[in-house]
Amino acid sequence: MPLDPQVVAYRAARAAAGVAPLYTQTLAEARAADLAAIRAGGGDVEPVHEVRDTVVPGPAGDLPVRVHRPAGDGPLPTLVYFFGGGWTLGSVDTADGICRRLANATGCQVVTVGYRLAPEHPFPAAVHDCHAAVAWLAAHADEFGADPDRLAVGGDSAGGNLAAAVTLLSRDGGGPALAAQLLVYPNTDQRERAEPAGSADPAESAGEQDPLLFNRHSVAWYRGHYLPEEADAANPLASPLLAEDLTGLPPALVITAEYDPLREEGERYADRLRAAGVPVELARYPGMIHGFFAMPGAFDAGRHAQDRAAAFLRARLGVAPAVPADAGAVDG
Repeated sequence: MPLDPQVVAYRAARAAAGVAPLYTQTLAEARAADLAAIRAGGGDVEPVHEVRDTVVPGPAGDLPVRVHRPAGDGPLPTLVYFFGGGWTLGSVDTADGICRRLANATGCQVVTVGYRLAPEHPFPAAVHDCHAAVAWLAAHADEFGADPDRLAVGGDSAGGNLAAAVTLLSRDGGGPALAAQLLVYPNTDQRERAEPAGSADPAESAGEQDPLLFNRHSVAWYRGHYLPEEADAANPLASPLLAEDLTGLPPALVITAEYDPLREEGERYADRLRAAGVPVELARYPGMIHGFFAMPGAFDAGRHAQDRAAAFLRARLGVAPAVPADAGAVDG
């Protein structure tokens, strides 16, 4: 289908304002612009029963974490969420709106991890930071009021990539056991793609080329900061799609957007998980672009997708019966 009307309006506003692509800015400019854009599109900030900042030990020092806790006594099922930003941008502030909504909508505790960013700390620093934070939280569940038997991971974009990598490390490295994974338009294949030759498919053309949207140049810019060596792209912790064995991984919800250069690799990963016997839900949002999940104030589909994620988590973590899936996505 064509671009969603709300995306058309968003794109027109960016054109009128002369917004420069992040990949043309300095790192400091891009980091500030990324956070500002997410806050502008995030909608109203939802109050949560408790929000607190603390730290957990990481491989190279303490890692900041933000705990979003809804009302409720006793240990709560917990989602550990990794923010997007191409492993280069972002912080616990970037995902604050998402985590607040998911905490309220699920009745689960949501913990965001401030992993180290590239290029200052290239691959695999972020992966090991995220896994260390999940392992610490599971081992110190009492301190966090978490139920270690109902622990999930999730993230959007690079955060989805990190969540997928953490499930591989947890399966192969002795834990912790994970009950679910939420992968929102995740990077799953970091290998460099050939220059597109042009396409009659408008979704492919917009997702690959449009300078006003996240495009293939964005993908390459982030990858260039994150991966110190071209050979790193073949490492399954950078490219989970290339893992030889996906059996035994936790049930997954994979969310993709039609006009997103990462759509195909996200959906291929869902297909491989399903072929490996992993329970998978795949939801593609027609007419949508990369980043929509983080901007429910700009895109109705973003709110719908967050509700879909909440329903999945409620079902998999045993909080309450799942809410019926919305009609804004195409199930796969």
